[in-house]
This record gives sequence, C-alpha cells and structure tokens, in this order.
Amino acid sequence: MNNTTETTSIVGACSTGINVSALKIGQTIGYNLILVVSLAGNSAIGVIVYKTLSLRKPVNYLIMNMAMSDLILPFITVPWFLVRLNASTAGHWHIGGPLGQALCKLVVYLPMVSYSVSSQSLVLIAVDRFVAVVFPLRSPVIGRKLFPFVITATWIIALAFHSPWFNSTKVDEFNGGSICFTFSGGITSWHIAASIINYIIIVIIIVLLVILYSIIVIKLKLQARPGEQSSNAEKKRARRNRKVLRMACAIVLAFSLCYVPMLTIGFMSLFPKIMSICGFYIFVSFATFMYHVNCAVNPIICLIFSSNSRQGLKRLLKC
Repeated sequence: MNNTTETTSIVGACSTGINVSALKIGQTIGYNLILVVSLAGNSAIGVIVYKTLSLRKPVNYLIMNMAMSDLILPFITVPWFLVRLNASTAGHWHIGGPLGQALCKLVVYLPMVSYSVSSQSLVLIAVDRFVAVVFPLRSPVIGRKLFPFVITATWIIALAFHSPWFNSTKVDEFNGGSICFTFSGGITSWHIAASIINYIIIVIIIVLLVILYSIIVIKLKLQARPGEQSSNAEKKRARRNRKVLRMACAIVLAFSLCYVPMLTIGFMSLFPKIMSICGFYIFVSFATFMYHVNCAVNPIICLIFSSNSRQGLKRLLKC
C-alpha cells in the first residue's frame, strides 16, 4: 500500500458524480465488519486447531499460521485505516515522536509480512496435499518434529524479505502536516527492482499452485473412476482428500481475488501518468478494501468446508 494516497479525498476531487459522504460511510461500515469478523474468526481458528486433536495435522497448522498472520490487519492496519478514513485532515499522520515513527513503520511493514506468511503457507499446503494425494504411501514432506521450524521459517523469511521497507518508511513533514511516507527518500532503483521481484515471485506462486492443484484434481478423478474396486480405507482417504482440497482451493481463490488488485496497484504506481487518472484512485479504494477483506474470509471458508472446525467452534462457544 502506498500510504501517501488518500483515496477518499482524491475521489471527492474527481468529477465522477460519486457521493463521497456515502462512500465514506459505506467504507466505515465495511471496515468495522472486517475488524470484528477477522478478530473473532481468526482467533477462533487458532483456538480450535490448538484444542481439537483431530485437527492437529500439517494442513490445519498451516491454516492456523495464516490465521495468526491475518490478525495483523485487524490489530494494526484496519484501525489505522478507519482513523485515516474519517480524519478531518485526510492523509496526515497524527501521532508524533518515537511512537509515531514506530507505528508508521509497523503499519506499512507488518501487512507485507502477513501477506508473505500467507503466500508461503499456501504453497506449503499445496505441497502437503500434492504428496498426500499423488504419493499416498510416502511419509509427509514435513513431519511433526520439523513442523515448528517450518512455521518459524515462514515468519523469518517474511520479516527479512520486507525489512528494507521497514527502514525506508518514516514520518516526514509535507504541506504543513506530517505524512507517513513509504518511500521517504523517494522511489529508488532498489524499490523498483524489489517490486518487480515481488511480482515475479507472486506469478511463480500462482503458477505453481495452479499446476499442483491441477495434478491433484486429475489424480482424484482417476481414483474415482467407476468400475474400480477400492478398499474402505482408500475410499475414506480419497473422500477426506477431496474435502481438504475443496477448502484449500477456496482459500487460494479468495487469496488471489483479494490480493491481485492491490498487487496491480503497486505495479501501476510505478507509472506516474497512470496515477494522475481519476479512475485509478477509485480502483485504489476498491483494491484496498479487497486487500483487507481477505483477513476475514479465511476463517469463514474453514468453517464452511470443515465439519471438525464447526464442531470445534460449537465446543468453544459452550465453554
């Protein structure tokens, strides 16, 4: 996210006929819903996986890892965005001193970390499902003893990869007020190169996920061909794999729909002429909202596709 952009104020300056007050009210309601659903949903997923013995499996631990990373947005980003959305001085940073500088860095840096952890988790889920379906007799790629280190590694990689953005973000004076700048020293060749590398990585991840899940779907269809005899154990395993596959595919689809618009914005931001177009900022408003929606969608998907998660939630609510 480019935090020097204040969508609502620019949209208001555009001759689009949009009711800015109605748009601001709609955004405020939407972001508050995201805040509540994400906090409650992701916290519940973490507790359910931790307390439910039948859910203590690699794929569910990875989903819990995504849920923990998704909590960054309702705790850090969404409250800040709501304040900025309804502030009288649009786009200004109202917190001074060392605390203001630290929060400015965290508001930009932590969502990037969250996104990176989720991306890595999605790839690991796909690899886990691929091995489970295509090579059912092989032991899991990530064993129980190795799993804590793998989860920790996703966070270390995310924190390290995006650390330059942490260093380049700070509060500066601008037009008589304080602004939290992502590129306080201007957009350098490093920032451009890093952005391009980031987009290449995302394309590789999406292509890899499509290939892995396509192979999994083909394998499951071959297993389900009529006329072939299968043991009860094989049928149960295939049925379980299909359920997990549907949930995993839904999470990947939601992730793509929510994050691709924001990635598109980041790429378009490298071209100043595009940024001067009024419609660009309307798209920024939409992309920013979708970016935040993702943190509330995953727990809903888990509860829809996993009966164990639903039962775990019932037990949690009874406590």
